Amino acid sequence: MRRILSIMIGVAAIGSGAIAQDVEVDLSEGRETFFTYCATCHGIEARGDGPMASMLVLTPPDLTDLARQNGGTFPRAFVIARIDGRDPLLAHGSPMPVYGDYFEGRGVTMRDEGGELVMTSQPVVDLVEWLESIQN
Repeated sequence: MRRILSIMIGVAAIGSGAIAQDVEVDLSEGRETFFTYCATCHGIEARGDGPMASMLVLTPPDLTDLARQNGGTFPRAFVIARIDGRDPLLAHGSPMPVYGDYFEGRGVTMRDEGGELVMTSQPVVDLVEWLESIQN
């Protein structure tokens, strides 16, 4: 019972923002991460036309159009989950990215489009913020 209570208290603390961290975002790091790990498939301009795109079973999406496709709101929760592997995509060899532990690291929280806190890593925060910055 104590374990369940401590878990419930921990969840309540997360939901209230009590453990939220201040996250410094580095858009240049996000951009570099994209060019290093994503541009081969998604293209230099993130439009889904990278040099490997034609060899993939699924066509990479235009990442500059995510907000428009989501009613004008950038789908942070979806993008975070897709990048860090919580929402695996089989075209990426199951969990994305295929780069393994690169996106691991110090846990940080960021708010999704609904204001909810999402735990992820600093490289993911930087990449997601950069992707949001390039929306049409």
